Amino acid sequence: MMQFALAAPARIEFGRGKAALVAPAVAALGQRVLLVRGRSVDWADQLERDIAAAGAAVTVVYSAGEPDLPLLLGLVDQARAAQVDVVVGVGGGSTLDLAKALAALVPAPAGPMRYLEVVGEGKPLEAAPLPYVAVPTTSGTGAEVTKNAVIGIPEAARKVSLRDDRMLADLAVIDPALTDGCPRSVTLASGLDAVVQVIEPYLSSRATVLTDALCREAIPRGLSALVRLMQAEDPTARDDLALTSVYGGLALANAGLGAVHGVAGVLGGTTGIAHGVLCGRFLCPVLRDHEGAEDLPGATRARLAQVKLWIGQALSVPEEQAIDALEQWMDAAGLPRLADLTPEAPDAANVASASAMSSSMKGNPVTIPHSRLTEMVQKAFT
Repeated sequence: MMQFALAAPARIEFGRGKAALVAPAVAALGQRVLLVRGRSVDWADQLERDIAAAGAAVTVVYSAGEPDLPLLLGLVDQARAAQVDVVVGVGGGSTLDLAKALAALVPAPAGPMRYLEVVGEGKPLEAAPLPYVAVPTTSGTGAEVTKNAVIGIPEAARKVSLRDDRMLADLAVIDPALTDGCPRSVTLASGLDAVVQVIEPYLSSRATVLTDALCREAIPRGLSALVRLMQAEDPTARDDLALTSVYGGLALANAGLGAVHGVAGVLGGTTGIAHGVLCGRFLCPVLRDHEGAEDLPGATRARLAQVKLWIGQALSVPEEQAIDALEQWMDAAGLPRLADLTPEAPDAANVASASAMSSSMKGNPVTIPHSRLTEMVQKAFT
C-alpha cells in the first residue's frame, strides 16, 4: 500500500498583493509582536506601521547575514524581556530561519544546545513555539514552509539545524512582488538554491508521489524562470521562481535533500560562502557523480535523465550536454568560483567526512565514497 505524509504550514497564501494580509493576521495572533527583518527590506517599514495601527506593540530586531548562536542567544533574551507573543519574519532565508528559531526558543525551558542537531543534544522541544508568520522577500530557500532553522555554531565551524514539526509557520505569505528588483547576484544564488531544492528531493531515496508531483512541476518552471531573470527583469519569471521556492521547501521538508546540501552545509560553516553559491557550484559535480555511480538505482537513473532533459530544454541544448551547459551558463551569468571566495582551500578530506554525517546526505540516492567526495571538494576549489 502506498504511504506518505505531508508536513506544511497551517496556511499558505501565494500571489501578488497577498502582502496586505500580513499585518491583520499578525495582530490577530498576538498583541506583542517580534518583527525579525533584514535591513534592506523597505516593505518591512510599512508592515511595522500597519501592525502598530492594528493595536499591537512591535519590537523590531534585525538579521545580520546567516544566523549564528551568539546572535540567537542575545535576541532570545531581548524577545523574552519584551514578552513577545507572536513572531513575524520578513526577509531572505537566513532572516526567516532566525525568526523561526526565535519563535521556537523564546518559550523553551532550556538553552539552544539542548535542541540543536549534531553539536547539541538534538532533543525535541518541550514547549510549543510561539505563533509564527513567514514572509519571504527572496526566492530560494523555501524556509517559509520548512520545519527547521539553520544556525551557525562558530566554535564548531558548522551550520546545524534546530528542527521540530511545530516550527512550521502558522501562516506563510508569499507575495512575488516583494522579490521584484532583487539584485541580480542575489537572484542567481538564491534561484540556484531553489532549483537544487526541487532537483535533490526528486532524486532522493525518500521521494514520495506527493513530492514527485511538486518537483516535476517546479524543476522546469524554476530553470526557465532563472534563465529569463538573468536576461531581464520579468514579473512572470519572479512569480515562477517564487513558486519553485515554495515547492522546494515543501519537497525537502518531506523527501529530504542530498549530497549538494550535505557539502554546502559543511562548507557554509567553515568558509562563510553564501549557501546559494555553494549549492550552484556543487550541483553539476554531484549530478555527474550520480551519472557515473554503478549502484544508482534504475528508477533514479531514469529520473536523472529527466532532470538532464529539463536542463537541456531550459538552455536549448541536447540532454547529453545539459550538465556541462549548466555549468557554463553559471559561469556566464556571473556565479563566483569558490576558489575566488576564500584565501585558502578547506581541508577536503575533513569536509567530506563531515558532509557524510550531515542530515541532508541521508536522502542521497547512492552512498558517495569518501575518496570521491574528497575529490569533488578539491576540484571545486581549484
